[in-house]
Amino acid sequence: MSALLDDTLRHLRALVSYDTRNPPREIGTGGIFDYLRENLPGFDVTVTDFGAGAVNLYAVRGQPKVLFNVHLDTVPDSPHWTADPHLLRVTEGRAIGLGACDIKGAAAALVAVANATQGDMALLLSTDEEANDARCIEGFLKQKPAYDAVIVAEPTKGEAVLAHRGIHSVQMRFKGSAGHASGEQKPSDSALHQAMRWGSAALDFVEKQAHERFGGLTGLRFNIGKVEGGIKANMIAPTADIRFGFRPLPTMAPDQMLETFRTLVEPQPVAFGETFRGDSLPAGDTATAEARRLAARDLADELDIPIGNAVDFWTEAALFSAAGYICFVYGPGDIAQAHTADEWVALSQLQHYAETIYRIIDRGSA
Repeated sequence: MSALLDDTLRHLRALVSYDTRNPPREIGTGGIFDYLRENLPGFDVTVTDFGAGAVNLYAVRGQPKVLFNVHLDTVPDSPHWTADPHLLRVTEGRAIGLGACDIKGAAAALVAVANATQGDMALLLSTDEEANDARCIEGFLKQKPAYDAVIVAEPTKGEAVLAHRGIHSVQMRFKGSAGHASGEQKPSDSALHQAMRWGSAALDFVEKQAHERFGGLTGLRFNIGKVEGGIKANMIAPTADIRFGFRPLPTMAPDQMLETFRTLVEPQPVAFGETFRGDSLPAGDTATAEARRLAARDLADELDIPIGNAVDFWTEAALFSAAGYICFVYGPGDIAQAHTADEWVALSQLQHYAETIYRIIDRGSA
């Protein structure tokens, strides 16, 4: 193994040992942040607590033009882990541990590079990505930091991802009138019947979007995740609650799409609201999104980072794009290993990522 990979694994072992599961996101300004402060000598380090376990560490050395962002929070571990998830295991080709793939491996590599170089460098390490809670990034962006571009680390197999879907989660309620189910029913009587008619109409609407495309992505992703309501088979359901989500392409107008979902059937839901919104990458209308995608492609080419396919999963890169930054997603590991028991990242991916970041920082200081 190279010295840079050795250092990356040393830092990864430490980062994995800190419990940053989200939920419960019981993360303070010490612990993992004390470790990072100690291992970023020569950096101006600021730690900001936004409450409820949402904490940023912003570290700057010199006057960098590119910001590297990584989230330090992880998903909870499952009962199917075969060993302690907070104890890094290194095999012949893998580093195994909670967050090793998503995405503490990238954070460890960035710390290793920071210590192996003297060039200008900026890091934003945050802790709220896994909760669909953007207070860390939104709080940081209020400062309007001056960077030419932002590179967000997620598992992309060492390729620059220029585009991904947005994500919208919605909770809605239909209201009917409780009664005996033996008689003839009007369309508005059963809340569950209303919900079923809505579900059928929603699936038909989604099917009609199959021809839409952007940057290699096609169609609209949609899922009805939860339906609750009713009392028993011979009683008309007085209420029905639905939770659903959809993942639009860049350039799809989410507000217009939300209104379409809300008004698909009569009677319309009595309550309808988003519980989470994450815009697509790149942000903007068709012309703006395409211009931003091309700018991100040019930056990746300039940095000699291979360009990969667009992806269906959401990242916080969309928040930076919406704020006007050139932005792409780039990191070690495969999303297929993220959120799994015995989560792992290939050592070859870690080494390649660390060497690429080293080259970028070293070249910038030449």
